[in-house]
Amino acid sequence: MSLAGAIKASASALDAERSRLEVAVSNIANAESTRGPNGLPYRRRDVVLSPQTMEAFNAALGEAGAIGVQVNNIVEDQSAFRKRYEPSHPDADKEGFVSVPNVDVPEEMVDMIGAARAYQANITAINVIRDTVQRSLELGK
Repeated sequence: MSLAGAIKASASALDAERSRLEVAVSNIANAESTRGPNGLPYRRRDVVLSPQTMEAFNAALGEAGAIGVQVNNIVEDQSAFRKRYEPSHPDADKEGFVSVPNVDVPEEMVDMIGAARAYQANITAINVIRDTVQRSLELGK
């Protein structure tokens, strides 16, 4: 594996983790949104990651397979909305229940912490590679 390939792999992971953080923040921000543009409560979103495309894979074979990751899709969680009894709410049904988003804020916080730690791990990996290259250059002096 070349150092450039390792940096590219870590850089792609930084991009993916940034997307995970953005989606988790959006989920938390909309945890109480009972009516969106479509008239329904907000649906929790999740990031789907995949290896980089086959073209990237074939190009990376010369670099011992360090290909990285990419955001494949951002999908909506199709689990049922939660119900909360609140008869005075404008979105309450005939029985007084309001459909609220299927967002679990503590779960989103755990996802954010995991994404932040993965982001930090990839920054550390890039810094180790940079330091290795810098030390190698100093040895050559």
